This record gives sequence, C-alpha cells and structure tokens, in this order.
Amino acid sequence: MPRPHLSFPLSAFLLLALLLPPFFPTGVFSGESGATSVIREGDILFHTSTSSQSALIRLLTNSPWTHCGIVLRHKGQLQVLEAVQPVKLTPVAVWTARGAGGRYALKRLKNADAVLTPAVLERMRRTGVDMLGRGYDRQFRWSDEKLYCSELVWKLYRRAAGITLCRPRHFRDFNLSRPALAKEALRRYGGNMPPPEEAVVTPADLFASPLLRTLWEE
Repeated sequence: MPRPHLSFPLSAFLLLALLLPPFFPTGVFSGESGATSVIREGDILFHTSTSSQSALIRLLTNSPWTHCGIVLRHKGQLQVLEAVQPVKLTPVAVWTARGAGGRYALKRLKNADAVLTPAVLERMRRTGVDMLGRGYDRQFRWSDEKLYCSELVWKLYRRAAGITLCRPRHFRDFNLSRPALAKEALRRYGGNMPPPEEAVVTPADLFASPLLRTLWEE
C-alpha cells in the first residue's frame, strides 16, 4: 500500500518547533515535587506542617493538611501569604518544599476565571499586604489582631472577593476531650477551655470546600 502523501513536510514541523517559543499559562510550575499543575494568584496551597502543633491539628481535624496559605503576586513574583509568626510572604518553591516530605496540595476556585478578575486580585493583594506583620494567633480567636493560617485565607477571600469558602464552625463542634488536646487547650487558655461559641475555620474545612477543585494532591 502506498504511503499517504504529506502536504506539509515533517522537516517543516520540526523547524517550527525549534523556532517557536514555548507557551505556558500565567503562573509558575511547581516542578520541585513533580506537579504538572500551574500555580496562579488566588490558589490555595496546603501541606503538613512540621511545627510542634501540627500533630495536634491533625488529631483535631483528622486531616493530614495542617497548614495553608494563599498565592498572591508581590513585587512581580508569586508568593504564598501565610499566617506564621508573623504573617508573611514566602516564595512558592520554598513553601511547597517546606511541608513534611515535600508533599502539598493545590486548590483553586472552581469559577476562578470568571470571579478572580484583575480588580478582585488587586483587592486581594491590598488586603493581604494589610495583614503582613500581624502575630500568629495560638488561641485561634476570630479577631483580626492576630491571625492563624486558615482564618487568614478565609477572611481574605471573604473581604476581597465576597466569597465564603466554608461555613465557620465553633469550638463546641470539636472533640477536645482527648488528653493531648485538652492539655494543650488548657495551657493556651490559661487553665480554661476555649470559648465554645468562638468561630473556627480549620485547614481541613477549607480543603473540603465545595467551591474549590483540586489541581494537585500528593
């Protein structure tokens, strides 16, 4: 059987491949861990923190994801705004490599292309910059004086984009009777248990948000 005639020579295809620049969507590739997803502004990153309280958060929420942050562009670079001590911006590559085993998860708003307009992203940046330098809230209070990681992400989305990623829960919704959790709660609250009506959002709550889709998880 005769070979089909190619109207456009293979050599021409190869020449075009060499001459044309590669195309990548706006963002950065998180190649450090083999992810093929593209990280961009507004994305939410999760990892298992190596901090001393990570095991307690994992016990409380039954989730491996104990820390999170939101990706914002700052001074031309994509960085992760996170509530540690203090609230700060961390380069994406540094943040993704810092979790236990270098593992992390990447979530994005399902309708991000329609909702996260340039104006909304600019509000996110301004709101995020205003949070920089605030202390880490070890009591997980719902005030703005200090912030914890998932509270920061929740409030930034709510205030800059008008989006409620998940419904806040309350301390009464959690089982704090386990000895390790009760001991730590008493220590942080000066011998008292946390206020049962205090609003709380955990990294696991954000991870389970129906408004988000998973782009990468390892």
